[in-house]
Formats: sequence, structure tokens, C-alpha cells
Amino acid sequence: MLEVHAVSKTFHSGTPNEVRSLRGVNLDLAAGSWVIIIGTNGSGKSTLLNAVAGTFLVDEGNIRLAGRDVTRWPEHARAALIGRVFQNPFSGSSPSLTIQENLSLAARRGLSRGLGWGLKESLVARMRDEVGRLNMGLENRLENAIGSLSGGQRQALTLLMATWLCPELLLLDEHTAALDPKSADLVIALTEHVVARDQLTTLMVTHSMHQAASLGDRLIMMHRGQIIHDFRGAEKRRLRLDDLLARFEEVRRAEQLDESAAQMLAEKYI
Repeated sequence: MLEVHAVSKTFHSGTPNEVRSLRGVNLDLAAGSWVIIIGTNGSGKSTLLNAVAGTFLVDEGNIRLAGRDVTRWPEHARAALIGRVFQNPFSGSSPSLTIQENLSLAARRGLSRGLGWGLKESLVARMRDEVGRLNMGLENRLENAIGSLSGGQRQALTLLMATWLCPELLLLDEHTAALDPKSADLVIALTEHVVARDQLTTLMVTHSMHQAASLGDRLIMMHRGQIIHDFRGAEKRRLRLDDLLARFEEVRRAEQLDESAAQMLAEKYI
């Protein structure tokens, strides 16, 4: 389904601010799999999602999605194959448009545009049904501006928009990090339901060790732009919260050792 082969990306190359964000990353996702990505800040998690989404073009390597080489496709072209939910609840929708207008745009994502009614009765009926399943009481407020809703409500609707057409790949970039615990639990429950119902191939970044341990059928840990651990199958099912915290502690200690060694070298040659 998704094949990421030897992908590398460096920002501000050749300058004092050079950052090697991805270093020869290889990752294959089978259709219907749900892969969780964790890692320390700056490890390359979101950069990997952006590379797949086409937010920027990679320096090296190639990316194939649903049998197509999308390495040089612009972001808008990949949008026909990819649904995405961002960390900020306000990033995935247009605040001045109504709920039904936002959903209408989602229903046309990747399709040709022309003149015609954007809100047919059959589409509005489906909207009312799908929004009603969110159990937020929004099915009778479809004509309300989406900008008037809470962050949790908007994120739930954004997830609905991202999965309306059952994309080939769903990207979730810390999509509950900005929500209060109650809203986060609701959006996670909705995510589990939609992914299972539509058997969506999903790539999800999270900082929550609880989510990392309990969700998905595979987990990868990134560090300095590389994948350093890959747990799948029975190994993933056996993972516990304490196991993940121990792995993070190993990485943290390695970081401290590297920083100490660099400092010693710098002092030696001053």
C-alpha cells in the first residue's frame, strides 16, 4: 500500500542551521494496517508524514502509494489518495463555512469541479446521519459555522471529513494533542471506530505512550531521522506502557552521552 524507500530530507542545507530530518528511511505499510509512530522531539515523526503527504519534495529516495510512484507529485495531487488530520483542530476546516459546506468540500476532494448543486438532498441526509453518529448533537446544526464549535467538536468533524471518501491512506499527526482529556478520548474512540469500519491504512504520530501501547497493530520509534525500533504482530501486542517508557529512557541516556562526548571534544580543541 505505502512504500517509503531510502527517503532523506535536509532543511537549510549548507548553512549553520542545517537539519538532517530524515536519513534514508525505509517503511512499508500493508493495506489495512495501523502504524503508530513515536519518538522524541525532532526525531522526524511529523517530517515523515509531511514527506508522504507531499508538503515538500524529498531529497533522495522514492515514495509509492497504492501502486503509484508519488515521489514528485505535489501535495494537492496526493490529496486525492490521502486523508489527513492535524494537531491543531482549526487546521482541517474552514471556520467561516458551515458544517455542511465543509463536509461538502470533503465529499469533492480529488474530484473534478464544475457547476452544479453542491448540497443535494441525498448528501445532506448522509451528512445528518454521519454527524449524528458522533453523538455530539450536531446533526441538527449543520448550517452553523464550524468556527463556532469547540476544538473537540471540530476535530471530530475534521476526522469525519478526512475519511469521508475512504482514502487510500489516513495520516494522523498528533490529532488529540491539543484537546482536553475528555475530548481526546472521544476523538480516539471515533478514530478506532472509523479505522476498523473502513479498514483504513493508517499512519499515526502520537506523544501519548498510552495511545502508542494500546492502538494499532504496529509501532515504530524514530530517532534522529531514522527508525530505530519496529514492533509488529505479537511483539506489538505484548508491548506495555512501561516497555515504551524504558525505550525512551534508553534514547534519552544515549542523547546525554552524545552531548557529553561532543562537549569534551569541543573543550579539547578550544
